[in-house]
Amino acid sequence: MTKIDTSMRPVQGAGLGFRRELIGALQQGVPDDICFFEIAPENWAGMGGRSARDLRAFTERFPFVCHGLSLSLGGSGPLNEELVRRTRDFMREHGIGLFTEHLSWCADDRHLYDLLPLPMTEEAVRWTAERIARVQDMLGMRIGVENASTYIAPPGAEMTEPEFIRAVVEQADCLLHLDVNNLYVNSQNFGYNPHATLQQLPLERTCYVHVAGHYVEPDGLVIDTHGSAVIDPVWQLLQAAYRYIGREVPTCLERDFNIPDLQTLTHEVAHIGHLQREATGMDHRRTA
Repeated sequence: MTKIDTSMRPVQGAGLGFRRELIGALQQGVPDDICFFEIAPENWAGMGGRSARDLRAFTERFPFVCHGLSLSLGGSGPLNEELVRRTRDFMREHGIGLFTEHLSWCADDRHLYDLLPLPMTEEAVRWTAERIARVQDMLGMRIGVENASTYIAPPGAEMTEPEFIRAVVEQADCLLHLDVNNLYVNSQNFGYNPHATLQQLPLERTCYVHVAGHYVEPDGLVIDTHGSAVIDPVWQLLQAAYRYIGREVPTCLERDFNIPDLQTLTHEVAHIGHLQREATGMDHRRTA
């Protein structure tokens, strides 16, 4: 099997989630504006047959990022160390050098198939940071933790969400995966200014960024669906994030439902690249 050298393919620029629905179109040619792909290791690790061959054909040619869905970093149940080991082996097999996960919980004695908010307390900071540190030790790398979308406010909060996120990443000595759509969703549901909150996050630790679309319920509740186009206020928040971060950070367009054709998705990926160039003057578009 061909050895993959990740040092030759750093993750930078604008990327797209790697979806099975898009493989056929991508096999015909990956648009130059797409610099990397994101993948959920739970959905691919251990996969055989055609799916494994298709994935390998892309990981040999393009940088990938692993974004986990089910580690339940803040959960009360035992840390799923088997999943961490499978993720580590999968990343080594495919030459993937960046892993991120949600700052949330999603399992107790079984998987709950939802990302639930953590209590913003000192005890939760210590508990979650210790689990993140264990994951980092097992993977042999620092990971990024993502600010999650939430729809209920956990009781007993001892700090604000930005204070909680900063406390966790500093105590765990991990990195921040900034999701600007999640920030926007929470700001609409809980009535705060997303730009003011953005500046309170530990942006100096940002290693990765997500941008996505969402859905607004008839009663006004905003749901993080990844099922529609990115709207202007979220683009504006991304633009502001680049200014505050002050350096180029790889950014992925999430689209998990109502997936349009590759050309439509590439248009949004290209806009990410435009905002990156505007903020940093760096152009990572691929050329033949």
